[in-house]
Amino acid sequence: MSRLAAKFEELSQNGRKALIPFITAGDPNPAFTVPMMHAMVKAGADVIELGVPFSDPMADGPVIQRASERALAHKMSLRRTLEIAMEFRRTDTKTPLVLMGYLNPIEAMGYEGFANAAQRADVDGVLTVDLPPEEGEACAAELKARDIDTIFLLAPNSSAERIKKMGEIGSGYLYYVSLKGVTGAGHLNTADVEQKLKEIRANASLPVGIGFGVKDAETARTVAGIGDGVVVGSALISHIEANPDDPERAKSAIIAMLSAMRQAMDN
Repeated sequence: MSRLAAKFEELSQNGRKALIPFITAGDPNPAFTVPMMHAMVKAGADVIELGVPFSDPMADGPVIQRASERALAHKMSLRRTLEIAMEFRRTDTKTPLVLMGYLNPIEAMGYEGFANAAQRADVDGVLTVDLPPEEGEACAAELKARDIDTIFLLAPNSSAERIKKMGEIGSGYLYYVSLKGVTGAGHLNTADVEQKLKEIRANASLPVGIGFGVKDAETARTVAGIGDGVVVGSALISHIEANPDDPERAKSAIIAMLSAMRQAMDN
């Protein structure tokens, strides 16, 4: 059983939901990322999504776009992101770690080469935003051969057929994009999300993490009542952007936000 499957099973048995924070590797600088990852675990994170900086992040809103720009200014890359993952694993062998990014850097490395590198870094899952299930079987097969989960994005307009296909090819969990738009955009309509989750559960057996609209502890609590996991990214990265010269202050603000979300979700 993979770390992701084991984590969701453990949470389910204890009546809890997964808190899944996202940060961009190398933002605001490479030295910040690993200490921030460990701090997020202490604040209650169950799974970490580590963003691979990319120059054209089509699904990301302005906040995460600027995070990628800051990271790329420090020469961050897919290989350096994997090095950060490896460094995190030296002192944390339990927390599931998911790489989230785009296909171009993976294509440049090659599916087999990337899967080998991800295995060496002890990564648990890979979410490639612009890789649809129709084109994802080759990459997923390389990852599966190394016990790495392939995670797909589901949209509000995903058909039952596509949900089934993602549930068959994917593993670990499904990431439901709770609104039409980019990360950090719009207002979460919980009634619509709840209705869509019924359709997803009828067509796929994987746990479902919900993201793209989680802004605070109250939203996290509401989403936790619907799905199996709560994904938060832009709201956390906003604290990094607000404190460009004081990373420790940014870290403290992120810890406070995650701790409040964890408490709200558990209550």
